[in-house]
Amino acid sequence: GVLGAYFVMFPRARVLALIPIGFFLPMVEVPSIVFLFLWFITNLLSGVASLGVTAQGGVAWWAHIGGFIAGMLLAIVMRRGRITSR
Repeated sequence: GVLGAYFVMFPRARVLALIPIGFFLPMVEVPSIVFLFLWFITNLLSGVASLGVTAQGGVAWWAHIGGFIAGMLLAIVMRRGRITSR
């Protein structure tokens, strides 16, 4: 849920990410929207791939996606109810 809320509250933020290039792991500053999009797509594709496998449940992938969406919705609701100072 935290990543979904972060996506709604700080859409223009930048984050530091480790990008594997061969044996090196440089820290690169990327837009948070790119990082979160890749995280979401990775979880979504892993969840879809786990649907046909009966030996493993794949519940965690769908829990991550559900938590992300729940965090987004909760942040939207919380933002609408925010009290502004005069």
